[in-house]
Amino acid sequence: MPLEPLSQKDVEDRLTELPGWSLDGDSISRTYRLGSHFAAAALVVHIAQVQDELDHHSDLTLGYRTVVLTVHTHSVGGAVTEKDFELAVRVERLAAGHGAS
Repeated sequence: MPLEPLSQKDVEDRLTELPGWSLDGDSISRTYRLGSHFAAAALVVHIAQVQDELDHHSDLTLGYRTVVLTVHTHSVGGAVTEKDFELAVRVERLAAGHGAS
């Protein structure tokens, strides 16, 4: 089944289930804060692994003690899809294990 863009209302409704995530233009995004640069780099590697598993890659920015994840689906014109939320939920689960807030 091909991916379909979610409506603005669907995106906003789904974001209520993901504290810390927000709508950023045509993407959803989240900034994670960690205790050290090494912890942030480890989270980036773990996120990259999940992205490969899902075959769904996002913009991922490593800062000194931060990781910024910005997600949308290129194949539907850069809109937000169910696949973006699948990635966000998976990242939320693993971020807690890295001590991210």
